[in-house]
Amino acid sequence: MLKGYIPPFNATVVQKLLDQGAVLMGKTNLDEFAMGSGSTDTIFGPVRNPWGYSRQYQERCAQNPEDTKDSSDWLITGGSSGGSAASVASLTCFASLGSDTGGSTRNPAAYCGVVGLKPTYGLLSRHGLIPLVNSMDVPGILTRSVHDAATVLGVLGGHDPKDSTTVPEPFKPFSLPDEIDVRNVCVGIPREYHAPGLSKEILAHWTKAAELFEKAGARVVEVSLPHTQHSIVCYHVLCTAEVASNMARFDGLEYGHRSTIDSSTEVMYASTRHEGFNDVVRGRILSGNYFLLKQNYDRYFVKAQKVRRLIANDFMKVFSSGVDVLLTPTTLSDAARYSEFIKEDNRTRSAQEDIFTQCANMAGLPAVTLPIALSERNLPISLQFIGQGFREKNLLTVAKWYEQQVKFPLIEFQDVADHVSEFPKTTKSASAF
Repeated sequence: MLKGYIPPFNATVVQKLLDQGAVLMGKTNLDEFAMGSGSTDTIFGPVRNPWGYSRQYQERCAQNPEDTKDSSDWLITGGSSGGSAASVASLTCFASLGSDTGGSTRNPAAYCGVVGLKPTYGLLSRHGLIPLVNSMDVPGILTRSVHDAATVLGVLGGHDPKDSTTVPEPFKPFSLPDEIDVRNVCVGIPREYHAPGLSKEILAHWTKAAELFEKAGARVVEVSLPHTQHSIVCYHVLCTAEVASNMARFDGLEYGHRSTIDSSTEVMYASTRHEGFNDVVRGRILSGNYFLLKQNYDRYFVKAQKVRRLIANDFMKVFSSGVDVLLTPTTLSDAARYSEFIKEDNRTRSAQEDIFTQCANMAGLPAVTLPIALSERNLPISLQFIGQGFREKNLLTVAKWYEQQVKFPLIEFQDVADHVSEFPKTTKSASAF
């Protein structure tokens, strides 16, 4: 739909980076209009996970030839911001931007072994971000460490007069301490996140993380978010409804693709949108328009908004009880192979992949995922921390402490590892910007 389109202005978050001297290397691949959870439904072709080419994974596959019997198969990155996660995981760049509507930054970050931060709704400007779901969209930050994520957040945060959803209060950049004491921290473990399909490996590391916090003196309590069971259905009703509204602007008149079949205005509209959107986008538009029909509006859309409020209230009750952060899984398992991933359709896969992440978007809360270990297949396993609104410093401080405990290994590429001794040694750390 937007092939060849050149935006006349920079997004606010991009301009803020440029103003601080950041070097913009280019744009990254993603699911079309950010609709997907694998970065496989894109006009430029699917994104491949750099960990599929790592020394760690290749050595493991050599011990289990059955895992690589098809050389044309590869690992997905997750999505929708898969290209952004891959660019950071492959050591191509210091940081990357994505979008997070239901987990589209945190999901690929988890699969690619990097840190993915979804800030509080309203903390970062959405001006210049092509909207998917206006009430949930947030620019996401992907880096290789929690410290780097805090650094980028310090540049991007703050009010933007071009975006009325940003909060007017001034945002003060912060630095994270190196020595962190978690004895006064209360960590909540939501019982509803023990979801069907959660792998034994991730469950084991989730339990181990809770035990680690307890040994360090933190208070770990089980909490309940009772409306979580309804969240994924609620999310998809609201998501498709807003998608139908936002995609209406792509009609072939103002900008983007325009069909050559123009025997009438109605035919031109229909042909343009059929040619410009893939099956996934068209399907969500149709679903959204169905939910917004006069006879369905109260039954689906209004009811979903009410459930969304109940979900947000669940979080408010938990945090008001003294809990500082919630500790949850990010994904059900480590990265799937492409052949396995496409056995399910986009709608089913999105429902499975967003189960742990979309609640934070519906409640407008900050969340960060970070890699904590390698699976039996030598692929990243990640956990997610969800914090209180506009308390990113507290959230990232807890996340950094856990990052220091687990010491997740850096990805190793065969050719790079073979020549690592040739790299010049440095004693000073370089500035990020």
